[in-house]
Amino acid sequence: MDFLKSLGAARLTAMLAVTAALIGFFGFVIMRVTAPQMTTLFTDLSMEDSSSIIKDLERQGIAFEIRNEGSVILVPKDKVTRLRMKLAEGGLPKGGGVGYEIFDKSDALGTTSFVQNINHLRALEGELARTIRAIDRVQAARVHLVLPERPLFSRETPEPSASIVVRVRGALEPAQIRAIRHLVASAVNGLKPQRVSIVDEAGQLLADGTQTDIDQQVGDERRNSFEKRMRKQVEDIVSSVVGSGRARVQLSADFDFNRVTQTSDRYDPEGRVLRSSQTREEQSATNESNGQVTVNNELPGNQQNQPPQQPRDQSKKTEETNNYEISRTTKTEVTEAGRVNRISVAVLVDGAYSKNEKGELVYKERTKEELDRIAALVRSAIGFDQKRGDQVEVVNLKFADGPVVPQISEPTGFLGMLHFTKDDVMYVIELAVMMLLGIVVVFMVVRPLVKKIISTEEAAAAHNSGVPALTDETAQAQAHAQQTATMIDVAQVQGQVHAQSVHRVGELADRNPGEAASIIRQWLAEPQQN
Repeated sequence: MDFLKSLGAARLTAMLAVTAALIGFFGFVIMRVTAPQMTTLFTDLSMEDSSSIIKDLERQGIAFEIRNEGSVILVPKDKVTRLRMKLAEGGLPKGGGVGYEIFDKSDALGTTSFVQNINHLRALEGELARTIRAIDRVQAARVHLVLPERPLFSRETPEPSASIVVRVRGALEPAQIRAIRHLVASAVNGLKPQRVSIVDEAGQLLADGTQTDIDQQVGDERRNSFEKRMRKQVEDIVSSVVGSGRARVQLSADFDFNRVTQTSDRYDPEGRVLRSSQTREEQSATNESNGQVTVNNELPGNQQNQPPQQPRDQSKKTEETNNYEISRTTKTEVTEAGRVNRISVAVLVDGAYSKNEKGELVYKERTKEELDRIAALVRSAIGFDQKRGDQVEVVNLKFADGPVVPQISEPTGFLGMLHFTKDDVMYVIELAVMMLLGIVVVFMVVRPLVKKIISTEEAAAAHNSGVPALTDETAQAQAHAQQTATMIDVAQVQGQVHAQSVHRVGELADRNPGEAASIIRQWLAEPQQN
């Protein structure tokens, strides 16, 4: 208590403040080190899903953090996998919509057919919305289906339709838009992709649900894909000659998207084949009596006594009919849409650069022979066809920005072997902080305690060796005097540190001049040691 009183209120307050700061700092470090590392459980959650997940986490007693107004939930890293599986078992997150789980708790016995149809429509819309959200760049989706029923006594069945509202990050590609339309059309019975409309959160119409729109998108995508592929081929082969980044290629392809069907019949007169043959013969003979009619000739007995007469007129007729089949070839040609009518390629190449005697880059134009060779390579790469009107132009011009020579200064010697990564830097910083804390603890806590113990032991030894008994104040003054004598030799190094100790010894000598004089006489009486 006397020691604390001798420090004074200001010094005691400073020591308490430093001690509290050290305790707080060490407590903060320990809490940060021992605290579990938090990682993301789910992102882009709706308010309904976020509320359900938080209730489940509170019921399990798991620590969590909420970010971005509840759309992001963080949990300890060692539990994230188990929590995702546990929440998935309970159907979380639902995605802000109702799926087929609507039938899990419904009472089928007391539900009318109208309510069942409405629930089926809601479930189908919710499941389609969840599937669409799984596509890249789609944050949220809402699906509306129109499934009309066939009216009574009607021969025509109304076609179903669908409308989709999506919230996206950036912009959807044409292929993604077409994929969404076909996805919804395939999931709904009788729905055609042409009957699906898509709108984004800004009210921009991405797909208007017409056949012309689909055909136009398919044609544009096919043409763009062809041009991109051909342009890359030309750039690769030209860049390998003139250098990377020293060539610019523009390619345009003219496509014909008309579908043509042609049917032609060809007859070959030389290729005859006998199909059938028919032969007919006719033969006749005529026996006449020159037209004489007499009584003698008409008598019954006279006709038998007459000699036989030879036929006077004979005729023979032969007919032959041959049927031939002429060879016939029927050819049907179907030309699908997407024929390339013409390709136009423009290639701009930079000249050659060489260093002069001063080490400067000097531009040099390429010769006509080099340009002809590059043009020949381009023609081979695109499948050049002169009959369809393909064009290839290779021009040599100086680029506005010359070639950039990279200046890489690599450290040499001892520094060249030091390649620190981010982890190495953080490790070094942690070591430095721990060393600094250790030094602070040694100088602020350990060192004063050691000094206090040493001074107490010296005072006890002096009392046991026959030194005149001193009061408490005298012992303290002697201890301080010894400490002051020991530190005077290093006063030049620690002048500001020990100035307070010297001042304190002077105050004790002013208070107790007799005891101070006796201490000094005792020092003088001690033998000098060489």
